[in-house]
Amino acid sequence: LDPQQRLLLEVAWEALEDARIRPRSIAGTKAGVFVGACVADWQDSLVHLAPEDRDAYATTGSMLSVAAGRLSYTLGLSGPCLTVDTACSSSLVAVHLAVRSLRSGECDVAIAGGVNLILSTSTHEGLYRTQALSPEGRCRTFDAGASGYVRGEGCGLVVLRRLSDAREAGLPVRAILRGTAVNQDGRSTGLTAPNVLAQVELLREALRDARVGPEAIGYVETHGTGTPLGDPIEVEALRTVLGAARPDGSTCRLGAVKTQIGHLEGAAGIAGLVKAVLVLERGRVPANLHFRALNPRIRLEGSSL
Repeated sequence: LDPQQRLLLEVAWEALEDARIRPRSIAGTKAGVFVGACVADWQDSLVHLAPEDRDAYATTGSMLSVAAGRLSYTLGLSGPCLTVDTACSSSLVAVHLAVRSLRSGECDVAIAGGVNLILSTSTHEGLYRTQALSPEGRCRTFDAGASGYVRGEGCGLVVLRRLSDAREAGLPVRAILRGTAVNQDGRSTGLTAPNVLAQVELLREALRDARVGPEAIGYVETHGTGTPLGDPIEVEALRTVLGAARPDGSTCRLGAVKTQIGHLEGAAGIAGLVKAVLVLERGRVPANLHFRALNPRIRLEGSSL
């Protein structure tokens, strides 16, 4: 069994308990499961097993599709169930799909998030060859010395319900997802290069879906990989949409959880969402670690950022 599947089972159970939902009580309901995952390292380990040591469980135990399927099977859920692989955005796209499913009435409860474990050297070596990884072992987001990211491991899941249903059931509400959006970079300067125009449109669509204006945003948990190319593009998109100087002098802070726990890849987005909820609950924004001097290609002067 891929340890990612076991971790999802443990965290899903804890997430339901945190939401004051007895895990056994939702068996047979239209509860949905939306999991983001993009690394299948466990299959590399199984390839090296002798043929007589590989059985049916080796197949189901390592498929990413079964990562979500095992949750629905174990909990007895009959709502939509899927694993999303959109690389580093996988877990947030999973949350986006969960929100849409709840809005349409396709499901009444949604378990959404992602998982990422480093279980093989092959993926790590491949990423190293792309020069995406930091040679100093630090995510220095927005910093002049940013040189790439550090891979991280973890699992995060949230339990989502329509707000009216949660209040009627007397369940705790830790945060409200007012809107979500998803798009693709399209044709950029390279397959892995971000597109500032696509990011601008994504931010505007998210605001439209949430029915809030840019001046209402006081904190952004950024993608913030700590790469010389990606950081300036992301901040430029944020500056274009959210960065206008505000009459009341308020500001919008930029945070990056990757500086604290590394880049969780398929689970990176849900790590950022969990951090954003904690920021709201506690009214404090953790400092970005390893930041010394602003990347000279990032412009903040004259903006609210």
